[in-house]
Amino acid sequence: MRCFSCTKLSLNILCQKCQDTLFIPTVTKRTVGTLEVVSFFSYSAVESLLHTKHKPEGYRIYKALAKMTMCPFIEKFMETDDRRLAIIGVDERIKNGYSHVALLTHAMKYPNAVPLHASLMAKNGVSYSGKSLQYRLEHPREFVYHGPWGVDAILVDDIITTGITLQEAQKVLLENGVNVLFALTLADAQEK
Repeated sequence: MRCFSCTKLSLNILCQKCQDTLFIPTVTKRTVGTLEVVSFFSYSAVESLLHTKHKPEGYRIYKALAKMTMCPFIEKFMETDDRRLAIIGVDERIKNGYSHVALLTHAMKYPNAVPLHASLMAKNGVSYSGKSLQYRLEHPREFVYHGPWGVDAILVDDIITTGITLQEAQKVLLENGVNVLFALTLADAQEK
């Protein structure tokens, strides 16, 4: 196999050299409404990787990104916080044989952190890609939560653009007795 980034022969979809030099997570935080959102990359740094999410190679790329970001994050977080956590992905809809968000949440499985797969699903499957803020506001995702009440949770998505999706997801979870601690995303599309 070849590295998706540099095309050199590699056992992994992203070779170790590219992981160590090109795709180094740089954690940023931003607040949307009352929700703190932690992101690992700027969107422009991993744009070509994120665009594979509905292609066959996307499965391996998202799995590699999850291993580079979500796994170390949850391990470090659980060193200082031993409460039981739910990991809730935003609309883990399966497309092309897998759900890219489910790959991220699955990577966060830990003794006290349990992914609640497909527990927060959108009734409205509209794509927000390239759409205006006004369009996003006029076409809410209409999330439905099918999970336990009274849990502490980390919300997970692949990208934050305006934050509207995450805010809507947080609102639905709060209405269903879920305490959302914060959200994690691979990339933040807001350029600094």
